[in-house]
Amino acid sequence: MQKKVQTNTAQETIEFGKKIGELLSPKDVVLLVGDLSAGKTTITKGIGLGLSVKKIINSPTFTIVKEYNGRCPLYHLDLYRLDGLNNDFDLEEYIEGDGVCVIEWPYQVEEILPKEYLLIELTRINETTRTIGIEAKGNHYEEVLNQL
Repeated sequence: MQKKVQTNTAQETIEFGKKIGELLSPKDVVLLVGDLSAGKTTITKGIGLGLSVKKIINSPTFTIVKEYNGRCPLYHLDLYRLDGLNNDFDLEEYIEGDGVCVIEWPYQVEEILPKEYLLIELTRINETTRTIGIEAKGNHYEEVLNQL
């Protein structure tokens, strides 16, 4: 099941992310796909709002993962620079954790991704406009998508 939405400002992208976040629950996995500056962190800010995260959400590009507290934990991962990680980093700990796991650049770790997830593909149309394609993999995520 798929859906497409267009947002015309960063705030609209955040608001759409908030709607998604309000529908997510612990152990949910969201995969974010899009070029650099497509809006992956912007939509994650909204997901965080929907999860009642109070801290400012910013890109974990150089730290790989940032954790935020809300009604459940939010694990925000950016795997763009995954090749530089040492072997001590346990990605599965986050994917299988008690929070919502949002992963930017997920195809770096395809072999350990769950079979069910919400896939969000962001396409930058211009400075402020984004097309957001959402695809549900699994019954739970189809329910989430139906409520958007």
